[in-house]
Amino acid sequence: MSDMITADLVDLDLSADTKEAAARALAERMVALGRVTDLEGFLADVAAREAQMPTGLDGGIGIPHCRSAHVTEPTLAFGRSAAGIDFGAPDGPADLVFLIAAPTGADDAHLTILSSLARQLMNAEFTSALRSVGDAAAAAALIRGDEATADAKAPAAGTADASQDTAAAPAAASAGAAAAGKAPEPGATGTAGTEETEGERPFRIVAVTSCPTGIAHTYMAAESLENAGREAGVEVVVETQGSAGFARLDPAVIAAADGVIFAHDLPVRDKDRFAGKPTVDVGVKAGINRAGELIAEVRGKAARGEVTAAAAAGGTPVERAGEASEGYGTKLRKWLMSGVSYMVPFVAAGGLLIAIGFAIGGYQIKSAPSVMDHFVWTQADSWGALLFQIGGVAFGFLVPVLAGYIAYGMADRPGLVPGFVGGAIALTINAGFLGGLVAGLLAGGVVMAIQKVRIPAPMRGIMPVVVIPLISSAVVGFLMFVVVGKPIASGQKAMTDWLNGLTGTNAVLLGALLGLMMCFDLGGPVNKVAYTFATAGIAVSSPSDSAMKIMAAVMAAGMVPPLAMALATTVRGKLFTQAERENGKAAWILGASFISEGAIPFAAADPLRVIPSSMVGGAVTGALSMTFGATLRAPHGGIFVVPLIGNPFLYLIAIAAGMCVTTALVVALKTLRKPVPGAPAAGAGEGPQATRADRKQPVAA
Repeated sequence: MSDMITADLVDLDLSADTKEAAARALAERMVALGRVTDLEGFLADVAAREAQMPTGLDGGIGIPHCRSAHVTEPTLAFGRSAAGIDFGAPDGPADLVFLIAAPTGADDAHLTILSSLARQLMNAEFTSALRSVGDAAAAAALIRGDEATADAKAPAAGTADASQDTAAAPAAASAGAAAAGKAPEPGATGTAGTEETEGERPFRIVAVTSCPTGIAHTYMAAESLENAGREAGVEVVVETQGSAGFARLDPAVIAAADGVIFAHDLPVRDKDRFAGKPTVDVGVKAGINRAGELIAEVRGKAARGEVTAAAAAGGTPVERAGEASEGYGTKLRKWLMSGVSYMVPFVAAGGLLIAIGFAIGGYQIKSAPSVMDHFVWTQADSWGALLFQIGGVAFGFLVPVLAGYIAYGMADRPGLVPGFVGGAIALTINAGFLGGLVAGLLAGGVVMAIQKVRIPAPMRGIMPVVVIPLISSAVVGFLMFVVVGKPIASGQKAMTDWLNGLTGTNAVLLGALLGLMMCFDLGGPVNKVAYTFATAGIAVSSPSDSAMKIMAAVMAAGMVPPLAMALATTVRGKLFTQAERENGKAAWILGASFISEGAIPFAAADPLRVIPSSMVGGAVTGALSMTFGATLRAPHGGIFVVPLIGNPFLYLIAIAAGMCVTTALVVALKTLRKPVPGAPAAGAGEGPQATRADRKQPVAA
């Protein structure tokens, strides 16, 4: 750690009265040594990390930290405040402030050293020595673990108890050992609470810790849990999912554990490994501040026999992807999205094949005979008819796949058969996509009801292969043919007639509404509803003109957000971080390809400005596309299917108009925003500035 902190990076008389001023004072020392290239940009990254979660810890410690493109090498600065500075810790102000700066591409060895320091901050002897040390060089030596230097420069007994520095030496030495290339392996760490005696063993806990940056809190929580485990006579083994690496715990260690603690602010990777055990799930700061309570809580759950679901693989696909506490409305949305996600590839493949077939052979190929009966290798019309007929077959799977995978999301594999059968019946009775949605929900519900029936053990082996498919298919078929099929078919016909009759103002308003939906959540559920509505209209052999106009409006609006973000980062790059400018380059391609998700990094970083701006631009594009009468037979493809678009020139003008509107709004809103204290004025630097309320994602994770 000798190159990470020197006496020039230590301020034992830190006079700052706010955390922003403290970060600036320490960052200026980094700039003076060439460790930080852009002070304002770096402070903006620190502020963004602080806005996500306060970095104050119990015991008078503040650890502002971040990854930043403005950092040249991993660096640590230390300040000691006599008055104390509020970093948001529950027990009051911090008098020890550590500013940790890591480059965005820091190697694991350096990050392991910083992680080792984070662990030492949980050692009371180490922090006590830092409070009593007399000069900057001695403080830097203590942090580096230079025992001889630290002892030589420690203050006399009149200033501080010499035993404090002596006691702190082993704690600081471990950080120095890391600097010497002896850093522990990243990932799993642990401690044995007591020696195991014959016929008796201590309570065993496995834990996972993680934080957004993966530099400090991750490892401090691990250290705190291990220390609390030693005090309680409990074995604690921790998997640190941080920047210094991620090594999975040995399955045998997990299997032998009596309880699990998750102290995390990021999703736990491979969480299903820990299923079936008493579990406490909290944020990472609870792991630091309340480690003893968490250990007591998990022991209490074990004593009461409270465990998590026996195995994640035993639930349905939706349950495995979500939380057990999710409400019915959330599960219903996920069931529907499960069907839509499996259906979309059929829509894209079938729709593009049909569109290319029309481009090659003209619209008359929809009346061509089967290519099995008539196919001439040298005729373009035959190839057009071939592609059209392949696409038509792919389209024939849309409703059965939609229904089958809705049922699959509800009831796993047993739901597939009745789901596909119900979807096929929906096609037979002309119930269309509405019929497919209902059939999928019915199939999943019927299978779930059958699975609740107690079955004698000898019959359980044939249930998934014979009994469930037989009974569920019969019930779903009866309901679709006799009970709900006819009303649904009538509703589908009414909706189709309404779409066909859309003209003038109504069509323009529908285009604006669909544009708003496409840009609201950028590939999320609302976006998918609008997209599914559009593709449902063209998923027939002869779609109406209104349906093709809707498809054109939806695709045009979906292209606007990423294209607008790409343009904004080009014309006003200083309003965006370096990472966002790099994302902007990729957004050109993503937007042109109709991949709305290309704007997600921008929306995540600044949702209150990016999302409304995108919605306005999307609404403008959707309305203009409908006004210009642009049509589209393909459900996907972006600018690469422009030759297949009706009125292509006006269609591109509609996209350009929406893109310019969104770009102008984003630039204006970012220019007018109030900067975070310590961040640059709008347009003055590369780092982003956002208020604490609207900046929810870190600039550099």
